[in-house]
Amino acid sequence: MIEATWELIVIIIGIALVFDFTNGFHDSANSISTVVSTKVLSPRNAVVFAAFFNFVAAFGFGVAVASTISKIIELTIVPAAVIPYIVLGALTGAIAWNLITWLFGLPTSSSHALIGGLAGAGIAAAGLAAIKWSTIELVVTFMILSPLIGLTCGFLFMALILNLTKKANKESAEGHFKRLQLCSAAAYSFSHGTNDAQKTMGIILPLLFSIGYFGASVDPNNLPMPLWVILASYTAIALGTLSGGWRIVRTMGYKITRLRPVHGFAAETAGAATILGASVAGIPVSTTHVICSSIMGVGTTMGSSTVKWGVARSIMFAWILTIPISALIGFVAFMVIRVFVGY
Repeated sequence: MIEATWELIVIIIGIALVFDFTNGFHDSANSISTVVSTKVLSPRNAVVFAAFFNFVAAFGFGVAVASTISKIIELTIVPAAVIPYIVLGALTGAIAWNLITWLFGLPTSSSHALIGGLAGAGIAAAGLAAIKWSTIELVVTFMILSPLIGLTCGFLFMALILNLTKKANKESAEGHFKRLQLCSAAAYSFSHGTNDAQKTMGIILPLLFSIGYFGASVDPNNLPMPLWVILASYTAIALGTLSGGWRIVRTMGYKITRLRPVHGFAAETAGAATILGASVAGIPVSTTHVICSSIMGVGTTMGSSTVKWGVARSIMFAWILTIPISALIGFVAFMVIRVFVGY
């Protein structure tokens, strides 16, 4: 088998940062669709605003999510020489799914694509024992729970706002919520960074471990996070957000339900609270699932008929397919890679 060299590790880290860029590109709609559709910010100002808060998130909330992702591959079981090729196969699956769903304008989870890719490539490399299934179970559990939490929080928060402002002057309230939406958009972009950028950090750690970067005495289940990995990952996701995935913005901002500034404020606040809670707990959730479901929850306060459930069903169908298809691509990618490296 061809041993991974420093040069190869640098190339794979570069590909990981490309994935991080596509994550920001794909998920920029999460952060900006509501402020764009409510005309609180222009599209260009919105992506700059979101990218800034994506990057600022590097300096808060620790690295608990990255630690969880780094433990998906059983580093004590999988040979160190194989780990770089597993990560390469996983990234192939995740990037491929990100691009496929972007082409169709579907807001799916980059996080779940990465986790699926890791599972598929890991199984191809060393069988079922290569994967820490308790971590996968945690992800799948919150794949179901986080949209329900986002939906419920969005509905309840919007209902509370409507109750508190029922006697307010509509024009005056609209102006206040336009200003408040800048705060909620900042909070959501910040929360997106705290969760999503850490997933790339989490797959870089096993790469560094595989070539002895941390030394022989390090605990593989508690790898330290180098500062340069944090800064590189947050820079990549911020640049991706800055580029803007406009196809998905149209789906999120206009096709699910009609939004006014008050609705955008409620959806973003509910989404940010859900994601920040998960980040503190070290749970890698889908920021896409959370904001989509929060928008749906807010929309239902105007009557269930105001939510375009046909669009919602298409989105949810893509959510269900994300892990299995990215796992399949990751599996196939590793099988192709092993031919070239002689494993």
